[in-house]
Amino acid sequence: MTLVSKVLIGLVALTHVYFCYLEMFAWESRGPEVFTFLAPEFFEPTKGLAANQGLYNLFLAGGLIWSLLIADTVWQRKIALFFLICVLAAGLYGALILPTTLVVQAIPATLAIVSLFAFRKA
Repeated sequence: MTLVSKVLIGLVALTHVYFCYLEMFAWESRGPEVFTFLAPEFFEPTKGLAANQGLYNLFLAGGLIWSLLIADTVWQRKIALFFLICVLAAGLYGALILPTTLVVQAIPATLAIVSLFAFRKA
């Protein structure tokens, strides 16, 4: 895997670590600032749902970070591709509700997927 791919995967992973933090630990404090289209009274009753969603984001980040630590280059690409496809699917689905999800989740995952093939070492 090239440095370009590793950097893009790392950025996608870090984004999902931030999503985890926001949804699990800062839903009621920072959430209303980020999700301004939601009513302020929405955050307290949905904090359990947001925390669950944050945990899933941490799983995605963990899988991407794991892919960067795998020594076998064939498996490294396969694991990275699997988790990037999961991120892309989540981003596309999320964009149906919140269009900015396309920009912050689906497009970065797509760029990382493309890099796995475009900058592939022979």
